[in-house]
Amino acid sequence: MSSNILSGVKYSVKSAVSHRNLGVFAPCLQKATDPIQQLFIDKIREYKQKSNDGKKLVDPTPELQKELNQELEKVAKQYGGGPGIDLTKFPTFKFEDPVIDSVNMETK
Repeated sequence: MSSNILSGVKYSVKSAVSHRNLGVFAPCLQKATDPIQQLFIDKIREYKQKSNDGKKLVDPTPELQKELNQELEKVAKQYGGGPGIDLTKFPTFKFEDPVIDSVNMETK
């Protein structure tokens, strides 16, 4: 009998916890169950809108933009980049056969 009671308690606790956390795992819902969760979802949507698909920084300061450009230049120098070189493109390799001198193998 006590195992039936414990089983029922476990089930009710699990369903309550999963119902409460539904807003955390499903941010695509229109409304969250908790005002803090809703604020979090609203901020994520605002950031997504401002980020321009992740192609640039959101609300950068001039100092931050300058630091980013310096770091990108440093990485470009370190890995062989420079003006006109696209480091996001896969490198092309060109293999050439070495020139071999002919050797006279005749013995006298």
